Amino acid sequence: MIAYLLGVDGGGTGTRVLLATRNGAVLAQASAGPSALGQGVAAAWQQILTAVHHAFSLAGLAVPPLSQCALGAGLSGVHHQPWCDQFVALNPGFAHLAVENDAYIALLAAHHGQPGAMVAAGTGSVGEALYADGTRHQVSGWGFPVGDEGSGAWLGLRAMSHAQEVLDRRLPGASLARAVHAKCGSNRDALQQWCAKAGQNEYAQLALTVFESAASDPAAEALLVEAAAAIERMAHALDPQAALPLAICGSVGRQLFPRLASTTRARAIASPQDAVHGALTLVHQSLEPTP
Repeated sequence: MIAYLLGVDGGGTGTRVLLATRNGAVLAQASAGPSALGQGVAAAWQQILTAVHHAFSLAGLAVPPLSQCALGAGLSGVHHQPWCDQFVALNPGFAHLAVENDAYIALLAAHHGQPGAMVAAGTGSVGEALYADGTRHQVSGWGFPVGDEGSGAWLGLRAMSHAQEVLDRRLPGASLARAVHAKCGSNRDALQQWCAKAGQNEYAQLALTVFESAASDPAAEALLVEAAAAIERMAHALDPQAALPLAICGSVGRQLFPRLASTTRARAIASPQDAVHGALTLVHQSLEPTP
């Protein structure tokens, strides 16, 4: 007998869990360390279970046998089938397990499980649509550095490239280049050392310099215009007829929102639910009998 539902949003920086009753009433929310599958499947389960135990504690409940719980998880890295298979194989005893990519649970959260389109831009970027016939389509999300257009890491990488050109005197410099030099180094050796060690998260942190410099540096504003155009292309690819409600999610997506076309802004829904609510929708839907 399943008494509890658990929704999990697991990524490279942290894990969030919602605990709910069988009918979907939320009892508690808890968090733990990263559970992206690329960082280790066993480690992902460890963080998920830590957050699950914490959620029951916050709800004032003893942790029941996992056989009384159903879990829905939206996880970074689940698109890599060997990782997904291993994650399912290591199920520590949940009565029911539904696993999807993290973009899909953001989509479910934004539109409460109904058809719609969603573009998320944070550290990375991805778009997904659910159509009325139940089919789905995903765009972007190819990963850093070759994909994830319009994301924080994408912006940071281009800010670094601009700062390097300014240091070479190939371009005139202004506030954006100065900000990058202040954070990462103002000579060739320092910039090379920074770039040699930096990954997606470090580049994403440079996105803040682009937003902060946009009012005073045309180079920064041009990058933000280009990023907004990338968001527009994702939205169009998901829904060329602009017939579906659209959610723009993620920290960078929200900051780029004012630069989107007026027609895009007009059909965008206000304040989409957080993705972890989509994981709860996922497990709830997966338990419903198929018509």
